[in-house]
Amino acid sequence: MKPVFIALDFVDAPTALKFLEPFKDVKPLAVKVGMELFYREGSSIIKQLREQNIDVFLDLKLHDIPHTVQQAAKQIGQLDVQFTTVHSLGGSEMINAARHGLDEGAKKAGVNAPQLLAVTQLTSTSEEQLHDEELVPVSMAESVSHLAKIASQN
Repeated sequence: MKPVFIALDFVDAPTALKFLEPFKDVKPLAVKVGMELFYREGSSIIKQLREQNIDVFLDLKLHDIPHTVQQAAKQIGQLDVQFTTVHSLGGSEMINAARHGLDEGAKKAGVNAPQLLAVTQLTSTSEEQLHDEELVPVSMAESVSHLAKIASQN
């Protein structure tokens, strides 16, 4: 059975872990940890979840120069998370760097490397913002399709 991910969009670990109590018998249990919780709690929240055999989707949407993303991904690869994200706007070189970093970190930690997911456009980005602020001349659909193609080739 494929897991359904429960979003842990909470400010701290005690709140997130209390929220999960009613789901303790759900197997497999999988959660999404985003920036707010991860930046507050760091790797300790991942460790607590993995100790309970909970699969983790770490949604940080890495986006920076390839070297920086590779080094950050190396750290994520050591955490024993099952999924993580990059922002495909960083381009193919950055996506490849993330993949290499995840593989390197997982190998170092002796765990399976996480699956790498690419975010194309944020759901909060409107067509107007895409054109007026980001100066992207194509439609949202074309942008998403193009970025997905880049990501799928890496």
